[in-house]
Amino acid sequence: MIKELELVLLPEEVSNEYILTKKASESLKTSLNRIKSVKALKRSIDARGRKVVYRVKVSVFIDEEPVPEVFSVNYPNVADKTPVIIVGAGPAGLFAAIKCIELGLKPIILERGKDVKQRRRDLAAINKQGVINPESNYCFGEGGAGTYSDGKLYTRSNKRGDINYVLQTLVAHGATEDIMVDARPHIGTNKLPQIITAIRESILNAGGEVLFDQKVTELIKDVSAIKGVKTADGGTFLAEAVILATGHSARDIFYMLNRQGILMEAKPFALGVRIEHPQTIIDQVQYHCDLRGPYLPPSYYSLVEQIDDRGVFSFCMCPGGIIAPCSTDYNEIVVNGWSPSKRNNPYANSGTVVQINLEDVKGSEDDPFRLLDFQAETERKAFIAGGGNLVAPAQRMVDFVDGRVSADLPGNSYLPGTQSTDLKDVLPSIVYSRLKKALPAFGKKMKGYYTNEAVLVGVESRTSSPVRIPRDKENMQHPQVKGLFPCGEGAGYAGGIVSAAIDGMNCAEAALKLIKG
Repeated sequence: MIKELELVLLPEEVSNEYILTKKASESLKTSLNRIKSVKALKRSIDARGRKVVYRVKVSVFIDEEPVPEVFSVNYPNVADKTPVIIVGAGPAGLFAAIKCIELGLKPIILERGKDVKQRRRDLAAINKQGVINPESNYCFGEGGAGTYSDGKLYTRSNKRGDINYVLQTLVAHGATEDIMVDARPHIGTNKLPQIITAIRESILNAGGEVLFDQKVTELIKDVSAIKGVKTADGGTFLAEAVILATGHSARDIFYMLNRQGILMEAKPFALGVRIEHPQTIIDQVQYHCDLRGPYLPPSYYSLVEQIDDRGVFSFCMCPGGIIAPCSTDYNEIVVNGWSPSKRNNPYANSGTVVQINLEDVKGSEDDPFRLLDFQAETERKAFIAGGGNLVAPAQRMVDFVDGRVSADLPGNSYLPGTQSTDLKDVLPSIVYSRLKKALPAFGKKMKGYYTNEAVLVGVESRTSSPVRIPRDKENMQHPQVKGLFPCGEGAGYAGGIVSAAIDGMNCAEAALKLIKG
């Protein structure tokens, strides 16, 4: 017999199997020796009361042993099957490839950047020397932006597809089973490269192909159907299905589509800054204590406020994290955040952004690039304000609201360095004015948040794609080009690792339907 129930546990009790069993026994009024196992299904922290507790949903096995779950990889060989070209090796591209293999199709992944191991050298050059490689950076390369931006797996995409399938696939390739249980699952930048490498090896072992340094520069098509792609080195790859999963920062792909007369449209996105506090401040506020202690993880927060008819919200919060330079081209500053698996750095950072709608940006309604140009202009302003070498413009929080250039800046995690400046000269007025009102309001919701110990680092601008590549809702193909499947964040249909992975799988299934006719 198996019973499900929720247990409320103190932080020090969560990992104690005897206490879990004893509390389950008491709750079910069942003798202790009848309970053979207690398995956690979902686990979350509840810090609403004076005492911080864990709420754990469990399965209790009474008079029977549980059947162990096996997360294994056993894919068919598709070396001689019909090819599907996948442009991009981020989560959308990788999971599209895995699903293609399961469906009996041969995936050929073309990735403009390098493999995860080779990417590290380029990331070191970014952090230590402020030098950008436009083809290999925090956004481009095997695994996409998520590989070195910590692998947050939290998603609300319950209706788009099978979230558990994505998590199980990650576990089968080396992630811990905790991601199946935690309410806000997270892998960590230090562990993701090995998992991405294992996924690549599964694709190769099944007869798929993963090719690096292959920048797609042209679609091969007849009047209304895809035939394949061409790459920068003169290569030609032919297939009747192309899944375009290039991520939200591959602007050259948008320009390529535009040159070839392929329809796109401007899309709302969000823009702002990354805000960093000492982690101790966030812990004290959220856990109502002076010291967090050894049994609780670094705390996170989520904040939102409506200011002048626009949402202002925290985004991609990184407890115990680091602010990273995520520019993809010269003369621009873009910041993002990540955490290692232990989340043990001394700072907590979060994107804090303002929603930008189509009517906020001047330009022709037919111009698909007007929000992209708006985004790029802000990133160039940030580069100039920082003074070069990826030094980022920054300002203390209260100074920002008071319109005062900070006399100095607090220690922070952004390795290329920060330059004190007036962010009013960097941010668009519609962003600056709303952030200025939102931050004190956030401080009223979360006591201790509004402080000059916090620093605003600019700019957080790649929250989502400012361009959408349209597709049919039923067959997932571009309305003008049969066989072209716009996919994931870059096309405007996902917002994170899990939702991108699900979208990649959905595109693979749609490709199979096309190929079968």
